[in-house]
Amino acid sequence: MTDAAGDGARHKWLLAGVGVVAGFIAGLFGVGGGILIAPGLMLLGGLPQRLAHGTSLATSALLAVAGIAAYALSGSVDVPAALLIFSGSWLGVLAGADLLNRIRLRTLQAAFVVLLGVTAGRLLAGPPGGTGELSLTPAIGLALAGCGLLVGLLAGLLGIGGGIIVVPALVLLFEVADVTAKGTSLLVILPTAVVGTLRNMRHGNVDLRGALLTGAGGVASAFGGALLAGIISPQVSTGLFAGLLLMIAVRMLHRLIRVDGRETDGPGGPEPPG
Repeated sequence: MTDAAGDGARHKWLLAGVGVVAGFIAGLFGVGGGILIAPGLMLLGGLPQRLAHGTSLATSALLAVAGIAAYALSGSVDVPAALLIFSGSWLGVLAGADLLNRIRLRTLQAAFVVLLGVTAGRLLAGPPGGTGELSLTPAIGLALAGCGLLVGLLAGLLGIGGGIIVVPALVLLFEVADVTAKGTSLLVILPTAVVGTLRNMRHGNVDLRGALLTGAGGVASAFGGALLAGIISPQVSTGLFAGLLLMIAVRMLHRLIRVDGRETDGPGGPEPPG
């Protein structure tokens, strides 16, 4: 095997390994896994920042399929709520994907760091005891659609699947049970990520080969992570999710501080959080 062929093989295994870890996180927490996918694609795959954003979102769609299947086995997916959230998220993700090449994201990411910290603190303080079911009213339907609009916008701009917003929003604002919030989140992520990926492809911001390599590595681990989410206690699950939010916030804050004065983030900004 030539050196070039060996490097190519290692490259594939590294991306698959990123997918395995990201898939487990996606399934366990009901998120897109972008916290690992985007940095992995940049560091191991050599993708530029915007291309990593778009490819991360495409990979999130593959991981979501596996996670949804596992949550559906236990009936932990609220389809009507997911459809209402998606009714707003598809508009947001189109707008975010279009703005990706034009907007400076540092201010947005700084505000997002604060939001993540506050949300993590609220979860650790003790979320309300949700039943796992929503009594849909026109007001709640509009609120879910508005939540989806914000989720989609951030998905298109930052390359995230949106679960780090959907899950705490369902738990804290709508008092949905933790495991149902995660399954519903993945059902929202799937079409949102597909719509965003199609739009990103028009701008040349998706590496389909990288997405397939990374996604293939994470399908089984996403399924396993979702099964584990239905087994562990809500208290442990909530604590772990809050820890994930804090880790993302710290990572984003470190990136923002490191960039200060030495690098220009330009349109597209710092790397996506997750």
